Amino acid sequence: MSNIASTPKPPYYAVIFTSVRTACDNGYSKTANRMIELAEQQPGYLGAESARENIGITVSYWADLESIKNWKANTEHLQAQRNGHKLWYESFKVRIVKVERDYGM
Repeated sequence: MSNIASTPKPPYYAVIFTSVRTACDNGYSKTANRMIELAEQQPGYLGAESARENIGITVSYWADLESIKNWKANTEHLQAQRNGHKLWYESFKVRIVKVERDYGM
């Protein structure tokens, strides 16, 4: 996930996941990679971008709110969320936004 996601003409939705990690991996890296693979298989998934320094920020893009709802309810994703609460995150915040306009080069 080293490139800027190629998204369609707006409107579409973005899920912004901002986190502060715990010190140990406890399977985090493997699960994070699996979540990207799994998200890519979900209807309505448009792409994602991620960066980590002192805080992590992952933005995933979705065609509609229903696609986001279905991703949140995915069984494997639900288990990753539980592990995140117990093992991987000191804190996190999820924001869901509607993209009205985008531009770039």
